[in-house]
Amino acid sequence: MFSLSTILPNSNENEKSNSRMLRFFTQAKIGTFLHQSNIHKEKGVSARIIVQFIFALVLHGMGFSRALESERIPKHFQKDTVYDLLKNPTYNWRKFLACVGSYLVIKYILPLTSKDRDRVLIFDDSLFSRNRSKVVELLARVKDHTTGRYFKGFRMLTLGWSDGATFMPLAFSLLSSKNVASRYREMDSKIDKRTVGYHRRQEATQKSTETMFNLLDSIHPKKLGAKTVLFDSWFAYPAIISKIVKNYPLHVVCMIKRSPKIHYTYEGESYTLNQLYKKVRKKRGRAKILASIVVGLGHDDENGNEIQARIVFVRDRNRSKKWLALLTTNLAHTEEDAIRIYGKRWEIECFFKVVKSHLRLAKEFQCQSYDSMTAHTTIVFLRYMMLSLSAREEEDPKTLGQLFYMCCDELDDLRFAEALMTILEVLGSMLAEECLLTDEQINEFLDRFFNKLPGFLRNPLLNPGAA
Repeated sequence: MFSLSTILPNSNENEKSNSRMLRFFTQAKIGTFLHQSNIHKEKGVSARIIVQFIFALVLHGMGFSRALESERIPKHFQKDTVYDLLKNPTYNWRKFLACVGSYLVIKYILPLTSKDRDRVLIFDDSLFSRNRSKVVELLARVKDHTTGRYFKGFRMLTLGWSDGATFMPLAFSLLSSKNVASRYREMDSKIDKRTVGYHRRQEATQKSTETMFNLLDSIHPKKLGAKTVLFDSWFAYPAIISKIVKNYPLHVVCMIKRSPKIHYTYEGESYTLNQLYKKVRKKRGRAKILASIVVGLGHDDENGNEIQARIVFVRDRNRSKKWLALLTTNLAHTEEDAIRIYGKRWEIECFFKVVKSHLRLAKEFQCQSYDSMTAHTTIVFLRYMMLSLSAREEEDPKTLGQLFYMCCDELDDLRFAEALMTILEVLGSMLAEECLLTDEQINEFLDRFFNKLPGFLRNPLLNPGAA
C-alpha cells in the first residue's frame, strides 16, 4: 500500500524520512517550477502532490487503479483529480521539463564536470507505441526505425543534455503524421486555439526537422555549457546543419547518409557523398579511419561565407568492406575528436531503454487526450532525472537499472519500519491498559525488546531513510 509519507509532503512521517524521491523533489524545486509553468490547482489537492503521487507509482510497483483503491489514500483524492491535472491544455509541461532539467544541470551537474569535458545536446526520436488504441487523439501510423515495421502511435522526438557521464532530458514532442491519411484520429475541435495544448497539437503534425528548432528554442544552450549538437542521419541535411550553426552558438556532429539528392561543395564542384568518397585518398591497410575531407554545405553564414564542415570516413566494424561518414562543423576537431564526441550520442539510446523498460513510458496510463500523454511523459522523464542525478552523486558507479530497484527497496523499507513502529506503539498501550504498568516499566520492557531484535530488523527503525 501507499504510505502518506510518499504522497503528502507536509506529513509528520515525511519529516522523519530521508527518501530519495522526496529529496529529489526538494532538490529540483518541483513546486516552484510547476507554478512558473502555470501548472496549479485553484482548490483541492495541490498540483505538486498529484505529480508526486504519479511519480511514485512505478517505485511502488503499483498501477494507477490499484493505488486509488488503497485505504491509505485520502478520500478526497479521486481518479478525476489526477486526470483533470493531466488533460488540462493550459499547462505548459514543456516549460516545466526544460526548467527542471536545466536547473539540475546548472546547479548539480556542471560543478562536477571538468571545463575541458565536452558538453553536448543530443537529438533523437523513438517509437511511442499505442498499438492497441483506436481513439487516441492524433494517433498515427508511424515507422519504427529499429525494426522497419509500422505501428500505431507517435514518434517521440527528444532533446537531451550530456557530458558523457550523465544524460538529462530537456524537451520532447510527440509527433503524429503530417499526412492526413496516416492519422487515425484528428485533434479535439473543442481545444481553445489560444492555449499551449493547441500549439503542441499543431506542432505534432509538422516535420520533425521543424520541431527540432522549437525544442532548441525552449532551452538556453550557453547556460548549459553546450557547444555541440549531435544527431543521426535522419536529421543530417545541409540546410538543417547550416541553420543550427548560423542561428545558434552551436556546432554540429552527426552521421550523414548516402543520398543522391544531398550534395556538398568541394573545390568549386558539387558532389554527393559517394562521389566524395571515391575522390578522397584513403589510408592504407586496416585503418579504422579511412579518410577525411573539408567541404562546403552550400549555405552562407552571417558574414556571407560558405559554411565549412569536415567529413570523416570510418570503417564499418560490422561490415569490413563498408564505410560510414561523420560530419563536424568544427574544423578544429581532429578525426578522432569527431568520432569520440559522436559516441556520446549513445546516451540517449540508453535513456530510451530505461524509460520504456523500467519507468513505464506509454504503459502506465491509457490516456486518450494528447495533453494527458504529454503530461505523463513529462513525469516519466522526471523519474529518469532522479535516477540520473542520484547515479552522478553516488560514490560508486551504478547502472540506472540497479538504482531504480534500490529506490523501490527503499520504499519497502520505509513501509516496513512504519508497520513495526505501529506494532510497538500498540503493544505499549496494551501493557499500560491491561497490565497497569508504569511508563518507566513499559519503556524499559520496549528497550529490552528492541535490543533483542536482530540487526536486519533493528536497522530500518534506527535509520528509516537509509536506502
